[in-house]
Amino acid sequence: MSPEKPGWKWGPFTFRLPFYHTRLYLPEFLQGVLISSATGLALVPIMTGYFGLSFEQAIALSLMHSILITSAVIVFGEPYAPGWVTAALPLVLGFVVFGEYGDPTARFQAMTALSLNFAALVFLLGVTGLGRKLIVWLPQTLKAGIILGAAIAAFMRVLLDDADGLLLEQPVAITVGCAICLVFMFSLPLQRLKQRNRFFMMLGALGLLPGFLAAAVVGPLAGEVEYNIRWGFLLPPVNEVWELASPFVIGWPEPAMFLQGIPLALITYVILFGDLVTGNEVLRDGLHARRDEHIDINPNRSHLSVSIRNALMGVFAPFFPTQGVVWTGVHVIIAQRWKQGPQAMDSLHSGLASYYLMGIPFMFFLLPLLTALEPLLNIALSLTLMLTGFACAYIAMSIPKENTSRGTVVLIGVSLAFFEPWIGLLVGIVATLLLVGWDTSPAPIPTEEE
Repeated sequence: MSPEKPGWKWGPFTFRLPFYHTRLYLPEFLQGVLISSATGLALVPIMTGYFGLSFEQAIALSLMHSILITSAVIVFGEPYAPGWVTAALPLVLGFVVFGEYGDPTARFQAMTALSLNFAALVFLLGVTGLGRKLIVWLPQTLKAGIILGAAIAAFMRVLLDDADGLLLEQPVAITVGCAICLVFMFSLPLQRLKQRNRFFMMLGALGLLPGFLAAAVVGPLAGEVEYNIRWGFLLPPVNEVWELASPFVIGWPEPAMFLQGIPLALITYVILFGDLVTGNEVLRDGLHARRDEHIDINPNRSHLSVSIRNALMGVFAPFFPTQGVVWTGVHVIIAQRWKQGPQAMDSLHSGLASYYLMGIPFMFFLLPLLTALEPLLNIALSLTLMLTGFACAYIAMSIPKENTSRGTVVLIGVSLAFFEPWIGLLVGIVATLLLVGWDTSPAPIPTEEE
């Protein structure tokens, strides 16, 4: 087996300079431009609606998030397609936006507290190796309830809590987009078509892009979307975001914020660990076909990378939980082409760097692209939340094997979606103990060992 793609070592990490250590692959690059633009900016409506930012300031905040996400591949040398801890996003929004924090300053401070809590937790569990033991120790029913809680919260954010838009303002476009995305990503009849037809296989590999493009076409026809494309370039006002969001300027969170955020940090870690296990399994499957390239799967390095990125995000551009370890859909898409052999992709790291635009976030400076996407960002957020909710729901309901456990999972999920995180987590622990018992799974969780 050949050694891993070379780079410049620094501590446990590897910096790979784009175009020098990694090659550019146009298919991945173009998908990254389109899909990253749609999903990377999906938080802009929340930033403008609930955090007091202008459109340009929200773009600047997203730019900083993108740089940190891209650093996982370029600077830290991670072999995963990084993204948000998406399943935790609905719970975070419920806690920060729809909870007790009523003004933008307090909400940014709460985001800082969550980010630093999570960074400290991931660092501790990573360097001590306790993370794996914690996940094995947690009961299956509680884990399933946490995941189902994320699903219910995601559906609520789209269907019930839309005081400033989303489904109420663009019902036709969002409904069409969500329907197409759900069919292309989860339909069993279509899965069978994908196995027999290369066209449907390629179409399904585009993730939420077909649904997003359909909504972009249907929206103007239904009178729900109006494009106002402006030409030129945008210089994102990063300095203004610093003054409005950084704890060095607006003040550090109160100790109570850190305490209130601990349960949500624990919940997010459970989801993060699941993402990491999924990412590892995708790589293991690919390594059976690509024996010519060694991929260093190192959970401790991944924990450190996530910890550093969340700490930096928490003090420069606080918006939790945008710094996760794996964007599963993209990770699978890149790994599938990598598995086809060196003639398709010389190295997994080249494919990852190409998808993440070789670390150059030029799309945040292109005003025509940004303004074309501006009226579609509520749609992008709705698609992200709906797909997250559907995926979390079927994963959660596949875990319990008994009826009592299934009922308990629903009880935990509803509690987490409707109450504060610490109340929901407390209900989950008590309900699990009284109704099911501490049903831990003896099966080992795979890490870097074969």
